[in-house]
Amino acid sequence: MTRVAVFGTGSWGTAFAMILADAGCEVTLCARRADVAETINTTRTNPEYLPGVRLPDRVRATCDPAEAARDAEFTVLCVPSQTLRGNLAHWAPVLPSDTVLVSLMKGVEVGTAKRMSEVVEEVAGAPAERVAVVTGPNLALEIAARTPAAAVVACADESVARRLQTACHTAYYRPYTNTDVVGCELGGAVKNVIGLAVGIADGMEFGDNTKASLMTRGLAETSRLGLAMGADPHTFSGLAGMGDLIATCSSPLSRNHTFGINLGRGMTLEETIAATRQTAEGVKSCESVLDLARRHGVEMPITETIVDIVHNGKAPLTALKELMSRSAKAERL
Repeated sequence: MTRVAVFGTGSWGTAFAMILADAGCEVTLCARRADVAETINTTRTNPEYLPGVRLPDRVRATCDPAEAARDAEFTVLCVPSQTLRGNLAHWAPVLPSDTVLVSLMKGVEVGTAKRMSEVVEEVAGAPAERVAVVTGPNLALEIAARTPAAAVVACADESVARRLQTACHTAYYRPYTNTDVVGCELGGAVKNVIGLAVGIADGMEFGDNTKASLMTRGLAETSRLGLAMGADPHTFSGLAGMGDLIATCSSPLSRNHTFGINLGRGMTLEETIAATRQTAEGVKSCESVLDLARRHGVEMPITETIVDIVHNGKAPLTALKELMSRSAKAERL
């Protein structure tokens, strides 16, 4: 039986543990707090993040990283993107030398502008062939309710992607394989920024035309950056690109969309952060995505506008007027 360790007991880490168990794996969740591990083991629930959801019997929890990682064929990492480096530095010494490291995170590291798989490779000293990514339109609460969903499992080594595909394939969760790790990660990271933009527009009570325009041009920004970084352009029309973007920009379950709505309604950044219980990755990643774009000479005006609103204090209406007043041009990527 396949053994899997999942580091991170937030809503998505817990939901993915459930998927793995439903697919037949033995899963150990590694919690930061002992009380969370105890609650999962005694009540079969994680009430702080997935209230009312009973976890399969194949899921157990511990707060001991070495215990969680022991004999794990796959080690799944699901923590806020900007904390990955520090957390993984702590965990890396106890990870099996042949475990496949799986990133569920959708962000770009501030300062280095590295994708999450690059951080994993650097900190864990793992080759790209042993690092995989799972991404797509996967809202945790819907997954926990076992509603049908699809995803992309990406790895430079296609055989590793197929192994992971088997490990997380259930009657309600259909993973597809891909070897375009760069494209899959960029799709997941940039959609959070566009989700903020659409949320702001919704908070300002603009219509569906605005939302559709932001989503479409946001996907164009993502594709431009991906092409400059060597990604496969077809990736962005699939689950890791368009699929994830639609879910993030349309669902009330999306943290980034909800965060944007609050900003659009006039809340300050500090007020919005205080009202947000879980991490909205786009808030910090918008800066690193823009940094990445500038390093590759790629123009990303929507991303730049979100950085101005979120981090530079620009009023949303002012930022929108500036975005709309840009010089007219032909539609292209």
